[in-house]
Amino acid sequence: MLLAEVAATSDAVAATRSRLAKRAAIADLLRRVADDAEAGSAEVEIAVAYLAGELRQRRTGLGWRSLRDLPAPAEEPGLTLTDVDAAFARMADLSGPGSSTARQAEAAALFGAATAREQSLLAGLVSGELRQGALDSVVVDAVAEAAGVPADAVRRAVMLAGATGPVARAALTAGGPEAAAEALATFRLTVGRPVRPMLAQSAPDVGAALDKLGAAPGGEDASGTAVAVDVKLDGIRIQVHRDGDDVRVFTRSLDDITERVPEIVAAVRALPGRALVLDGEALVVGPDGVPRPFQETAARSATQGERSAAEEAELAASLELSPFFFDVLHADGRDLLDEPLRDRLAVLDDLLADLLADAAGPLAVRRLVTDDAAAATAFFDAAVAEGQEGVVVKSLDAPYAAGRRGAGWVKVKPRHTLDLVVLAVERGSGRRSGWLSNIWLGARDPEGGFVMLGKTFKGMTDEMLAWQTQRFRELQTADEGYVVHVRPEQVVEIAFDGLQRSTRYPGGLALRFARVVRYRDDKTAAEADTIDTVRALARPLGGGAAEAPDAEG
Repeated sequence: MLLAEVAATSDAVAATRSRLAKRAAIADLLRRVADDAEAGSAEVEIAVAYLAGELRQRRTGLGWRSLRDLPAPAEEPGLTLTDVDAAFARMADLSGPGSSTARQAEAAALFGAATAREQSLLAGLVSGELRQGALDSVVVDAVAEAAGVPADAVRRAVMLAGATGPVARAALTAGGPEAAAEALATFRLTVGRPVRPMLAQSAPDVGAALDKLGAAPGGEDASGTAVAVDVKLDGIRIQVHRDGDDVRVFTRSLDDITERVPEIVAAVRALPGRALVLDGEALVVGPDGVPRPFQETAARSATQGERSAAEEAELAASLELSPFFFDVLHADGRDLLDEPLRDRLAVLDDLLADLLADAAGPLAVRRLVTDDAAAATAFFDAAVAEGQEGVVVKSLDAPYAAGRRGAGWVKVKPRHTLDLVVLAVERGSGRRSGWLSNIWLGARDPEGGFVMLGKTFKGMTDEMLAWQTQRFRELQTADEGYVVHVRPEQVVEIAFDGLQRSTRYPGGLALRFARVVRYRDDKTAAEADTIDTVRALARPLGGGAAEAPDAEG
């Protein structure tokens, strides 16, 4: 199939707000891909990835700078999905001396063979900013429609396969709805193959979380339906598979990090079970039992190829990861995905019985089971006070709904906001082409000027993008092509999850998971929060630790 057909479908999806229309457009394309006698089955997986706004290659080595000076576009479409996927695969495989030059040559050849519309699509895939409103969940529903099977059957298969592509390929090339249903049933939980993790919805406070779970007390009764309240740790999500002495550790994105975390492997090998699938978090904990800032944990999970073996060993010795488990999906031949949480917790507690005697012991996430809203709120307050990220409130009746933000888990975190000033703004790409998108955020320096703390494009609606494009053009002082510098006058309210040290910004701090709440036309830049205020927040919010590259929100 030609890439141009995917680009046309992407345009159709972006042009409508109707989820049903998006699903229908994607389903139509997938049927046509599957019907292609030459390469349909292989290209189904590529099409599914592109329509979800992703490349199949996790890392290509291409960045924004690579996309700033594109070659002239081709006049007629000629690229196939197989051509494009192969080109990105070659780029991803490049390493060592000369790889940068070779990658640029590959990119130039690929973009030079693409039409202007195809170039825009490819740039959006590379940057991760293909805003067409087709999330993976929409694509999964489109697969079900195209194959003529129930959406729940596709979702479960995707959960167990850990990816949508293989499931779409199996369902759409099986030869009809009945055969597709049989093909989907072959996807089962397999120890050693990661499944998509269960995700949590959000609530502003514990009371709202209980409401979402239908567990809030009513009337004068102080108690409701019992729930589990887990401490929410600020670490990396891990899924650990054990088959005898073979232990594999996967991240939330299903990357295999086993070689980087020997201490987790050793801890799981010491458990009584011989076949296990465990869900939890891993993080660096200080001698006082309080989690160290997230960067220290992130440093241990970074790509190993970025460090030498000696550097890796030194880092592992100085920053030891501790695993904390909160769920079990399989135990010695017993699949637990469909069993209620209370039964899964009983199995988990049995596995960790010797450790659970110590409430702060390793391997066990601290948990409260209660039907008292006041007790749940007090547990949340205590967790935040000791430096934890918050809590996750869980229905004891809920199965493990992997890969979806189901109604069974609700996370509660304290919301932190700052009023900051926009210092510059970057041009958008993909669906944001023509708009000014990613804003640079600065805190006021009491001695004069502003101190940059990071960037974000999260939380922006189309209306907000249109408004800020006009607004920042009015404030423009310089246009460097990709970055437009503006007079520091516009105040914006930013929500964020924490602060971390950063060598990238002059203030030494960066916001974690920053997102726009609203623009503050009622405040002047002179009323924005100061860098002193931000520094005062750094320690209680998890800043003030070893320096490491920051992750912008």
